[in-house]
Amino acid sequence: MSPLFLELHRIDPGALAREAALGLLAQPAAVSPKFFYDALGSRLFEAITALDEYYPTRTEAAIFERHGAAIAAAVHARLGPRPVIIEPGAGSCRKAASLFGVLRPRRFVALDISVDYLREALRALQPAHPALALVGVGLDFSARLALPPEALGPDAGPSLVFYPGSSIGNFAPEQALRLLREARALSQGGALLIGVDRVKAIPVLEAAYDDALGVTAAFNLNLLRHLNRVLDSNFRLDDWRHVAFYDAAASRIEMHLEARLATTVHWPGGERRFAAGERLLTEHSYKWTPEAFDALLHDAGYRSCQHWSDDAGWFSVVLAA
Repeated sequence: MSPLFLELHRIDPGALAREAALGLLAQPAAVSPKFFYDALGSRLFEAITALDEYYPTRTEAAIFERHGAAIAAAVHARLGPRPVIIEPGAGSCRKAASLFGVLRPRRFVALDISVDYLREALRALQPAHPALALVGVGLDFSARLALPPEALGPDAGPSLVFYPGSSIGNFAPEQALRLLREARALSQGGALLIGVDRVKAIPVLEAAYDDALGVTAAFNLNLLRHLNRVLDSNFRLDDWRHVAFYDAAASRIEMHLEARLATTVHWPGGERRFAAGERLLTEHSYKWTPEAFDALLHDAGYRSCQHWSDDAGWFSVVLAA
């Protein structure tokens, strides 16, 4: 069996350039985190997940290892013994693959904006799971999370939407609510298994986004290289530095690129002048208390929520149905 690929996200270079330009011209300047994820950006993020400071990946993995049987039993009680799993932002697909043994899916549908990276990941995964139907879908689900019937197969029925890694934190609360509602519709009466990063000590949070090796800084700065290709702009990486901090009032980490000196960035048909110290916002990462996230899930139409956590209470895995 070979993976099936559907490229629903057709890259429109003109539209992408216009979106980038509008972000740069905004006050304050801000661009979507999706510009992180060219091929190099996807690999740099995988490197971030291996860092000592970046606790979410290993903490979530430990929760799945410790509670995997209980999570699988709860999923199977809701969806039956061989569920269809849908993973938005699947990337390398390693997190879902680590659960195949306990969840025993009959079909795995991986969604990612970086279709070439996804194609490589699924082709590497298929030999280890020759009987499992693998489907890769090139999709910008930040715009809308929906799939055609051919992606889900003829007998999909209620499915499990798997959204690990606290990626929901990249969405402001009102955007997260929209995404959770779309996930509920996509599951067709199934369930959502989601990783959620909790509010915790500020030094722990900030170190996770500003590591000693500078991998996160490289990931952030690579966004400028990507913008140069998309927009034909002339960002000089040496003119910028990585900045990350926690905003307690908004309950979120903010990542910025800060101009080291006054600089003007040009692209065909436009330019933006940045003063020394002026910032370009590249990411928000919201952190949640269990009570606040349960309330968000209920607003999205979920009525049953089960939580699993680590001993320190840093991270939650939630099954919502």
